[in-house]
This record gives sequence, C-alpha cells and structure tokens, in this order.
Amino acid sequence: MLNKIIKRGHKKVPKSELSDFGHAPPSGGRNSGNVSTSDVVVNHASRGNMVTNLIQSQKTPSVMTSAPGNIENLPMFRDVPISERQVLFFRKVQICCVQFDFNDTMKMVREKEIKRQSLVELVDYVQSGAGKISESNQEEMVKMISVNIFRCLPPASHENTRSENVEQEEDEPCLEPSWPHLQLVYELLLRYVLSSDTDTKVAKRFIDHSFVLKLLDLFDSEDPREREYLKTILHRVYGKFMVHRPFIRKAINNIFYRFIYETERHSGTGELLEILGSIINGFALPLKEEHKLFLVRALIPLHKPKPVVMYHQQLSYCIVQFVEKDYKLADTVIRGLLKYWPVTNCQKEVLFLQELEEVLETTQAAEFQRCMVPLFRQIARCLNSPHFQAVSEFIILLYGIWALETPFACAVAERALFLWNNEHIVGLISQNRNVILPIIFYALQKNIDNHWNQAIHGLTVNVRKMFMEMDADLFDECQRQYSEKAARAPELEEQRELRWQRLAAAAAQGC
Repeated sequence: MLNKIIKRGHKKVPKSELSDFGHAPPSGGRNSGNVSTSDVVVNHASRGNMVTNLIQSQKTPSVMTSAPGNIENLPMFRDVPISERQVLFFRKVQICCVQFDFNDTMKMVREKEIKRQSLVELVDYVQSGAGKISESNQEEMVKMISVNIFRCLPPASHENTRSENVEQEEDEPCLEPSWPHLQLVYELLLRYVLSSDTDTKVAKRFIDHSFVLKLLDLFDSEDPREREYLKTILHRVYGKFMVHRPFIRKAINNIFYRFIYETERHSGTGELLEILGSIINGFALPLKEEHKLFLVRALIPLHKPKPVVMYHQQLSYCIVQFVEKDYKLADTVIRGLLKYWPVTNCQKEVLFLQELEEVLETTQAAEFQRCMVPLFRQIARCLNSPHFQAVSEFIILLYGIWALETPFACAVAERALFLWNNEHIVGLISQNRNVILPIIFYALQKNIDNHWNQAIHGLTVNVRKMFMEMDADLFDECQRQYSEKAARAPELEEQRELRWQRLAAAAAQGC
C-alpha cells in the first residue's frame, strides 16, 4: 500500500516536444537492461590529453563522482571567455556524473540543484551551437549520459506480487523518481544527436553498438515519459547513423522474439512498433528478403501475445504498410491473421476484424482469391460467434432487457457485418460470390432466424439483400440447399443420437 501511495505521489512532467514519425495516429527483457554505472563501456579510442592539459593549465580541480559533497557551483558559459568554455564544459559534465538518491527529496538538495542547473546549461549549449564541442568532451558527455540512464530498472508490478495473472494493461506504471534530472539527460542526448555540428564519423565511436543495445534495453521501462524520449532518440539515431541501421533492426527483432516466445511482457513494444512504422514507410522497392522475413517471423506473430490490445494500433499500421509496399504480401498477412485468430477473447477478435478490413482495402483480386475460402469461413464463425453468445446470455441473465442494448455484447458479429460497408471489399466479394455466398449463407440465415439483437438482425438483412441483388439465381440455389439441409436436420440429429447410444452401449459392455 505504501509503495502505491509513493508511486501516485509522483506528478507527471509534461512530455517534451517529440518528432513526428509520419504515420497514422498512433534485446529486451527487464533484467537485460541492468547496467551498473561502474560497468558502462564507452569507446575511448579517440580520447586525448587535451582536456587534462587544459585543466592542469587552468589549475581547476576535477569533480569526483564518488564525493558528491564536494560539488561546487560553477559559472555559466556566458560568464567565461570563449577560450575557457571547453574546460568549463568538461567540468560541468563531471558534475553531472554524480549520482543521487532521489527517493529522499530532502537529501542533498543543494547538490541536486547544482547538477540540474549544469544539465540545463549543457542542453542549452549543445542546442544553441555556441561553440563546437571537442572530440574528447563529446566522449566525456556520452560517458556521463551512459552513467545516468543505463541503470537497473525496477521490477514490474507482477514481479513484486509474484502474480503472473495480472493483466499488463491494468498494472500501475512505476514512475522514475529521478525524472527531473533524467529528462534533462535524455534531452541532452537528443540535442546532441540532432545537432548539425555533430559529425557522425566522430560520434559513432561513442554511440556505438553497445550504446544502442543498452538504449534498446531501456524500452522496458514502465515510465511512459522515458519511453517517449527513447522512441524519439532511437528514431533520430537510426536516421543519422546509417551504419547502425541493420544492427538496430536486428536488435528489435530479438526483443520481439523474446517477447513473443518467452516473456509476453515488455513495456515498450508499442513505441518500438512506432519506430518501425516509420522505418517500413521508408523501405525501398522491391522489398528485400530480410524485410519480408521480419514481417513473417516477428510482426505477424506479435498478434499472439495476450497484451496485443496495448500495441495493436501500431502493429496494424506496420502490417498495412507492408501490404501497401507489396500487394503480393496480402495473402501471407491474411493467412497469418487467421493462424493467430483469437478463440475466446472478444476484444481481440474485434481488433482483428478491424485490421482485416484495413488489409483488405489494399488487397488485389488475385491475392484475395488465394485466401478467400479460409477467410470467409472465419468471418462466418464471427457472424455466429459462440463466445459472443455465451457472454450475451450471461449478461441477459444478470441485467435483463438492458443488456440487449449494450454494444459490447454484439461487438464481434456487428464488426464482421461492417465489412460490407466497404466498397472495395464488396467489389471483391461480388467478383467471387459463387464461392463466398455458399460459405456464409448458413450464418446469415441463422442470424435472421434466431438472433435476439435487432441491430445485428437488421445488418444481416441488409447483407442478405446485397447478395440477392448481386445474383438472384445463386441466392435461390443457396436458399434451396439451406432448406433441404434444414429439412434433413431432425433425421441427422436422430442418427447422431443413435451413434452415441451404440458407443455408450459398447463402452458399457467393455467395462
């Protein structure tokens, strides 16, 4: 209880301005991000003695991170000559390497404020481009950033309670108590990456594969403010450091593989998919085999985990981007959706139907014909969803007539019928009505004969009328077959009962 009160006591800081990823609205375990500040690895290949010599010449003592009580209040950049600003930059970076306990807000208040002011000045200095930062200072700055952001993430709520049944979307996020300082560190990293003065040939020695991998590990942070910064920074790193692009894609693949097949828990899946949405949008045509494998092995299986509701919007956008890039992938995507189609989760089923409509909007006739039989068998099941009927009957028993008007009770059947509101999909259905109508006719007729909800009944009548207008002869033939099957139903039921009785008798004799 005390922990929950402490968590709620942290007020959220407004999100900083984030970059536009250019798409529709909206490796990785938790323990893999446990990086001790003493173990941070930074490439020191370019490090020289320039800063050390400058400090010795200026007789300015360096700040020791192990003794936070010795922090001194340094002058501002504008108050020192231009020739001394590189030395001052180094000293401010050293101050910002000092770590504090932010769980106790009353401890070392003065030192924390000095560090915060130093971070603010460093951000302003990098953003303004007032002076080019030396290579050694760039290295020290990246090292300072690493010391601050690469840390052991707190355990997730389900890990604290040892409960695996807690829904991830219901967990209260654990907000980072050091965020007032951490936000400035992230802002400094962002401005450094964005700066036109940052030479990628120099910076890639510090922002190397090890740095990027640890950055990706932090996406499992429960603090949404931190994930927003990470999303923006990683997207900019991907855009600026072309040498890192294949590595970043492969590392994200590995995060998804572990999430899908091992943990089914990762806080930053949605943010990583947002980055990928922008990356996929920029893929050149024809698509490389590597990208198609990513679609089949990572993106489509992301429909499997239980928390798919939390990131489905971003996932759906990535999937549709692939189909728009290469229409021949529509068959692969639709069959993938059918493979992972939910059986008992009504909310997921509605999301799948929504994504299916978006995919079908960009599907061509040839690809539609390859998958239409299994597709409309599933749609027929959605029209008469057993899960929906079980839920609705239970709700009616509890709440009576009021439940008849609840939109959730009819969600699956209603969403499936909405597919006939899409002109492109209706056109595809019309071209292949000889195959599709016999598959779904029984489901349509069952809704008309037995469905208790007037909205579903009305939508079904409209769809039935559309088929009648498309091809009256075909409709009459399906009606005849349905009537014959209905007439034989009692006889078939009697035969089934007799078979069960014979099996029961045989089982009794065997005992």
